[in-house]
Amino acid sequence: MKRCLPFIIVGAAAFTAIGNGTLLSQTMQPHRLTISADAAVSSRSPSESVHVRGNPNAPVTLEEFGDFECPSCKNLATFLDDLIKEYHPRVRLSFRNFPLAMHQHARDAALAAEAAGLQGRYWKMHDTLYREQPVWSSSNDARTLFISYAETLGLDLQQFKRDMESEKVRARIESDQARAKSLGVQTAPSLFVDKREMGANDRNPEGVRRLVDAAVKAKSSTSEKK
Repeated sequence: MKRCLPFIIVGAAAFTAIGNGTLLSQTMQPHRLTISADAAVSSRSPSESVHVRGNPNAPVTLEEFGDFECPSCKNLATFLDDLIKEYHPRVRLSFRNFPLAMHQHARDAALAAEAAGLQGRYWKMHDTLYREQPVWSSSNDARTLFISYAETLGLDLQQFKRDMESEKVRARIESDQARAKSLGVQTAPSLFVDKREMGANDRNPEGVRRLVDAAVKAKSSTSEKK
């Protein structure tokens, strides 16, 4: 069963779990995964639904599997946005859709993001969906809200609505899900830092930062030896 696990924000004096699934994370953690070299992110073709934020030629790649309706994914996305800016130009982020069945609007949100992407506004819609998550996730008509976001972003609304229903957009999400399945991903958010998965003890800013620092140092060391 696909699960939504917490990304923990570390405060000055205490650990605060944000979002759902705190008890679950204490009793059932996914096994740690490692991506083989030939399975690493290398293609950005539309069929593979790869969206990159940051320097496209950065030596270190973060590959995120997220659900737009998952509160923990929202927290991680906000943190990663700041992290990419902080580590620019050494780190890039590749986002893949991983909507969970437990979230009723998650798949439609992914469709909206991909439809916006066909008009060059993927990351704008990505950020909007996470920022407005408390509104549309509790709505009885989330699609109408998605269309209103598209209008705010200046998209062609008729094209946007057609694209949300298109085979091309569905194929992009299915490609992301196939990628997740090939890696054994079962939880959201899931994050790989240069082929290494965020583990149980890394689900907080300090943990992710440790992984990124290690990856950056490893790439820097390799570069110096050449």
